[in-house]
Amino acid sequence: MRPTRSFPLAFVPGLALLLALPCLAQEPASAQAPGKPEPTWAARLGYPPEKRVLILHADDIGMCYEANQAAKACLEGGRIQSAAAMVPCPWFDEIAAWYKEHPDLDVGLHLALTSEWRHYRWGPVAPRHEVPGLVDPDGYLWRSVLDVATRARAAEVEKEIRAQVERALSRGIRPGHLDTHMGTLYARLDFTRAYLKVAEEYGIPAMAIELTPGVLEEFQRQGYPLTEETRRISREYKLPKLDGFKAAPEGKTYEEKHERFFALVRSLPPGITEIIFHPSVETEGLKKITGSWQQRVWEARLFSDPETKRTLETEGVLFTDWKEMMRRHADRGKAR
Repeated sequence: MRPTRSFPLAFVPGLALLLALPCLAQEPASAQAPGKPEPTWAARLGYPPEKRVLILHADDIGMCYEANQAAKACLEGGRIQSAAAMVPCPWFDEIAAWYKEHPDLDVGLHLALTSEWRHYRWGPVAPRHEVPGLVDPDGYLWRSVLDVATRARAAEVEKEIRAQVERALSRGIRPGHLDTHMGTLYARLDFTRAYLKVAEEYGIPAMAIELTPGVLEEFQRQGYPLTEETRRISREYKLPKLDGFKAAPEGKTYEEKHERFFALVRSLPPGITEIIFHPSVETEGLKKITGSWQQRVWEARLFSDPETKRTLETEGVLFTDWKEMMRRHADRGKAR
């Protein structure tokens, strides 16, 4: 079984099924009248406006030993800028202990409301009786975004994500950012409100995209349910955002994956773009967890290769992370 990848605006295959539910669907956002383009978040934070600024980001750490090993090697080597750990998962405490020794790095929380693998499962951090809408008959988190969106209440979602943040803080670490496993926190507007509310209250930036007309149109063309209310919620959110978001492309061979990744980078417009991937070291255990193990192993190879970063630098790419973005955001506020 292969789960949906994680996306910051619930741009997940199958999420369009939610449109069939009257309680969740709304009319698409209307197109805005053309006008002067807004500055990118890169420009707002003081990066050269013509530059492509990248966050190479490892998802799903804490999920298993293999993911932790790959992410730690990439972070320690300076070959990626960011990673996010899944608090409910079995190997979270190990990555939290490591992060406590490396506090200057950007390790965030991959807030998990689903447990998607066939045999490798986890439950909520909050007591099960306090979040019953998040729990399946076996006591684990539901497997799919659709299950969560049709069964859970926003209050339960908020309680669980607060519990995950609090568990991280109790381990003596300060997350660099928050994001959402499988895009679940963007599956419903009330989930999104809870997500951004918690981010602002803790002063930990949530992974979110600036909803410019171009971004809206791009994803509306793909059939995703963006609304005027989504835009309004995004506009009210006060912390830094991304200008773009991509997943590392798959490939039938490592060489094809390598070439497709660099083609993706060359196609990016100016602004801050996060590219996510799921690196893991190869073991028999990993192969028992996920059918996507080969892509994950190739991604660890791609982003562990010093040549990858050198090539990106020759492309004129700059790098950042969420902690640096927050520092620049704070400096910008002081300068006003």
